[in-house]
Formats: sequence, C-alpha cells, structure tokens
Amino acid sequence: QVQLVESGGGLVQAGGSLRLSCAASGGTFSRYGMGWFRQAPGKEREFVAGTSWSGGVTNYANSVKGRFTISRDNAKNTVYLQMNSLKPEDTAVYSCAATRGGVPYIDPTGYDYWGQGTQVTVSS
Repeated sequence: QVQLVESGGGLVQAGGSLRLSCAASGGTFSRYGMGWFRQAPGKEREFVAGTSWSGGVTNYANSVKGRFTISRDNAKNTVYLQMNSLKPEDTAVYSCAATRGGVPYIDPTGYDYWGQGTQVTVSS
C-alpha cells in the first residue's frame, strides 16, 4: 500500500508561484507513474500534469503548459509541481496520484493511489 502526502499549498496572488510536493511511502516509488490532478468547487477532477516512473516522459494539461513543471526525485520518494504565473482559475484542491502502470495517464481511473490533497488559492 502506497501512502501519498501533499504539501506546499496556500494562498498566493495572481502571477505568483508555489511549489507542491508529494511524498510517497510504503511502496517502490521509482516504479510508479505519478500525476497531479485538481478539483475546483462544483467542477470535476481534472488532470494537471504527469510523469513516468523515470521522469523521462511528462505531459501537461493545455491550461498549464508553459507555466507548470512536474518533476520527481526518486531518491527522496517525492514528486513536485512547480507552478508559476498562477491565475485565479488555478484555484483548486491539488492531489497527487500514483499508478502501477508507470506512465502518466491523463485518465484518473488509471491511478491506484491518491493523496488527500492540498488547497491552492490564487487571489486576483
């Protein structure tokens, strides 16, 4: 069983930056593909970014491409989401997820483990 714990959320002004972290335990982190998803109030969960087990393959939602960067440190069992040029529409609960498939699925049903999430609020 893999446990995922997110951190780094908070309140930031539009144009600012945040870095989210997701620490994994209880499994072989380097085998898992990892993804970041977000869910705003009244909206469905949406894919934000994903990385393969090695970090060699990444993908992004069009809405964050060029502003967000996903990375991972397998030695630290941690995946990161660097968020720059934040916009009010980025406000959501951000959750990380792990997939035994090893690749960054866009579909949330492809993921096996989920964290509890961290709130990101961007003020205008």
